[in-house]
Amino acid sequence: MGGDRGPDVVIPGAELAAIRHPDFRFLLFGDQSRIAPLLERHPRLKEKSEIRHTDVFVAMDAKPSQALRQGRGKSSMWMAIDSVRQGDADVAVSAGNTGALMAMARFILKTLPGIQRPAIAAIWPTLRSESVVLDVGATIGADARQLVEFAVMGEAMARCLFGLEKPTVGLLNIGVEEIKGVEQVKEAARLLRELDLPIRYEGFVEGDDIGQGKVDVVVTEGFAGNIALKAAEGTAKQLASFLKAALNRTLMSRLGAVLAAGAFRALRDRMDPRKHNGGVFLGLNGVVVKSHGGTDALGFATAIDVAYDMVHNDLVNKISTDLAKLHLRLEPQAEVLSDTAV
Repeated sequence: MGGDRGPDVVIPGAELAAIRHPDFRFLLFGDQSRIAPLLERHPRLKEKSEIRHTDVFVAMDAKPSQALRQGRGKSSMWMAIDSVRQGDADVAVSAGNTGALMAMARFILKTLPGIQRPAIAAIWPTLRSESVVLDVGATIGADARQLVEFAVMGEAMARCLFGLEKPTVGLLNIGVEEIKGVEQVKEAARLLRELDLPIRYEGFVEGDDIGQGKVDVVVTEGFAGNIALKAAEGTAKQLASFLKAALNRTLMSRLGAVLAAGAFRALRDRMDPRKHNGGVFLGLNGVVVKSHGGTDALGFATAIDVAYDMVHNDLVNKISTDLAKLHLRLEPQAEVLSDTAV
């Protein structure tokens, strides 16, 4: 029921995903009177679906605390996440209110042992292919330990998503020199170098390195990550507007646009945000994927594709295993810090 258009996007998106993943089955949580007529138009999806009715849903502008109070146990968002906790579903996918979705997911599924704060990981198109960037808004002002946990979780997600044996990991910073950056980032870099983790840590990366695809996983805290994400989205729209205006400026430019139509189609396809949709909530005892609220059916199907990869490649167990190794190595570090403080 979430997103700008609710079931009008979710149902055809799920239909596309059902074609791509014939082994999937769907639990659809929401208003049956709105969902059922749409399912009639998609018989393939109808065969694989079960509607679980509720007429309570979380508004897109609701505060997380309000959503928790008013939607507890009965909203479509709550019921979808709870189906993962109960084992009825392997993953929950929603285009709804991001803050409410994270708050409910954390409350219902709980965080994995040792995790202080979860993260939202986004898929970022790059010159090479794609990268995982986290956190893009869940944890503002993460400390060094949390940044290292993000690195471990993002690396596990990249293995699931890209099929890489050892993805490369970088810390987002204001420069690549070791002396630059805030203390939390410099301390996280030290830990990643010294803890002997099964991670290919490549050092600091700058903002322009993200789009170049310098590393497979870019780690940052939620404030900087969210600004970077929104800035990139805005810049892409700005460039598209500039290009459209330039191509329509004169008769010759319009003729050139016709001659270069194939190249422009390839560029549009490469930059299509619908094909990079799906933010994964990492650090939870279950898988939740957030679709962009303004996407269409193709974009929502992409979010389901991401969900499929996370479940199929056993994301939660990968993260749990890697975090156990991390926390084991962090214990001596904590003892040293404690002794130093004394």
